[in-house]
Amino acid sequence: MGERDTVLRSMHDAGLAAWFGGSLMGAVGLNGAAAKVEDPRERLAVSSVGWDRWAPVNLAAIGSHLVGAAGILVGERGRVAGQRGVGTMSAVKAALTVAALGATAYSRKLGLQLENAATVPVEGVTEPSAQTPPAVRAVQRRQRVAQWTVPALTGALIAVTALAGEQQKPRSVVRGVARRIRGVLSPAS
Repeated sequence: MGERDTVLRSMHDAGLAAWFGGSLMGAVGLNGAAAKVEDPRERLAVSSVGWDRWAPVNLAAIGSHLVGAAGILVGERGRVAGQRGVGTMSAVKAALTVAALGATAYSRKLGLQLENAATVPVEGVTEPSAQTPPAVRAVQRRQRVAQWTVPALTGALIAVTALAGEQQKPRSVVRGVARRIRGVLSPAS
């Protein structure tokens, strides 16, 4: 990459860190704190206010990550094509990113449905009470899974990003390029 790789890598990493950390804090901290609100009819509303405040920051974080990731991929296209394992790692990162984007959008959709039910009594954001209507219970059940899917997928992206860093060490580059050349010179039958 050129002289701008520090900016692109910072956008990639900081955006991913905020996406991961915000989703994890929201599931643990914000939703957990909302469950402690004294009036069960205010719990969904309290959580919704927090998620609504976070949404534009999360959007900016995701955008930063995507711009950084695209820039890194363009700058590293030679390594993606020439070093064995880098293409596969890049495909895994792309698949995880698409899955995390989908999970984020789905979780937000469910959150907006819960926001529309804001005066319904609940034990917690994803835990119904005896008075919670069946339709809201169904959304809570789906959100209980969705809220953990986002940090799981973005956490996996962090791990694959660490692998990408390992693949850039000089020894890994030499080994990967040598394997690629051997594969071209003596293709499997």
